[in-house]
Amino acid sequence: LFLGNDNPPARNSSKKLNGSDGGEHAGAENVDGEAADDAVSPSAEAEEAIASSSTSKTSDISEDKMRLVDCSLYNENHLPPARRLIQPEDLVVVFESFNDLNFVYATPNDIFSNRNGHFHHNDFIGRPYGCKIRSRNNDGLGFLYLLRPTPELWARSLPHRTQIVHELDASMIVHYLNLCPNMVVCESGTGSGAMSHVILRSIAPKGKLHTYEFNEMRVEKARKEFEGHGLKHLVEVHHRDVCGKKALLELKNGDDGKTAASDGAISSNVESTDKNGESDIKTSNENSNKSDDGKGGFQLGQAVAHAIFLDLPEPWLAVPHAAYTIKPNGRVCSYSPCMEQTQRTVAAMRQHGFHSLRTVEARLKEYFVDEVEMETPPTDLPVILTEEVASMEKARCAGGGLPKEEDEKMRDAATPPPDEMVAKEFAMKKRKTDNKKMLCARPFAQMRGHTAFLTFATAGNAPRLDPNRQVA
Repeated sequence: LFLGNDNPPARNSSKKLNGSDGGEHAGAENVDGEAADDAVSPSAEAEEAIASSSTSKTSDISEDKMRLVDCSLYNENHLPPARRLIQPEDLVVVFESFNDLNFVYATPNDIFSNRNGHFHHNDFIGRPYGCKIRSRNNDGLGFLYLLRPTPELWARSLPHRTQIVHELDASMIVHYLNLCPNMVVCESGTGSGAMSHVILRSIAPKGKLHTYEFNEMRVEKARKEFEGHGLKHLVEVHHRDVCGKKALLELKNGDDGKTAASDGAISSNVESTDKNGESDIKTSNENSNKSDDGKGGFQLGQAVAHAIFLDLPEPWLAVPHAAYTIKPNGRVCSYSPCMEQTQRTVAAMRQHGFHSLRTVEARLKEYFVDEVEMETPPTDLPVILTEEVASMEKARCAGGGLPKEEDEKMRDAATPPPDEMVAKEFAMKKRKTDNKKMLCARPFAQMRGHTAFLTFATAGNAPRLDPNRQVA
């Protein structure tokens, strides 16, 4: 994507090198015909062949680079899709109020209902994103806005299956992981998929996201969402426990640990089935045994991923597998809400060759921006008493009064001329009526609370062994 100074050569560059394009010299060669060709020495022919081959190679390279830059070739890979009008089955973010967002898939003959009224999906289809839709009941008083989905809007409107990564932390993660187009990224802890959409936007059009989730029910829902959003070609969802707790329990406790791990898996499936009622316990256990062998790891090979994001309760268990999967000088991030988790993760990172560790906490301070009516500042200056008038005023206050002549003299000195009095009264009236509206910003009284600590690190150049083989 970085072209630098490589410019595509002209189509007739080989002719220019042979001297057959432009100038008197070229005309002489054309007149001489075959004699000019016979006059070329073998060394000159070799130089011309080398030059022509090098120019053809540079032209091929530059054309390949230009294909990567030409965004019109990747319309189907854009996120969100480059589409102006809402089509059937498209995802639409519904803006109901400032703090109330929802989403629908535009389906013919369906109805979206809220406190503002009933809104028919047929009114959505064919309308542009950003339009305002009125309800068909309540005399059309209810309304909402139809917004184009973005990762930020999707994070605010999606059904929260787990705690999500909000846009402030997500922007920090994308920045410090140095995510670029066409990267290979691993994410452990798919959850609700909010962070997955942010990563997919950064690595499109030819990147690949491998996201891992130990809960099979969340895996299936995430796959359906990615497919419905047109992102199936950019992401692969794995049902796998990257930490490998089952293998660690078997190694630690032997057969007893194996039984305990299997019992824990069955109980977790029972709880998830009781809450959602969407799957059978036996089939869920069989599928989990097929897709997750319990050993942990990303199962991609050594030095494959450019960046890794860990959103796990015990991220230090996944650090050895991340060190094996990440490329040299790749970036890794751990998202942990507690400082104790961060401390253990930092110790594991240092043990497995990561360097340049940095832990940050991002706090959001929002401002309320509105037009405020401000009074015009006073332009007339106060009356300043001279030394003579001030001394007479002081004497009058101390002695209970002044003689009549001196009192009139002081009043004349303190009273401004009539012109000044008229100007002062006019300025006071103008200040009362000439108030201006100004756009002002004031911070909210409270800041959003703590979300998580973000720990970033860089992988070393030394290759790492597969932790699963070490355990074996």
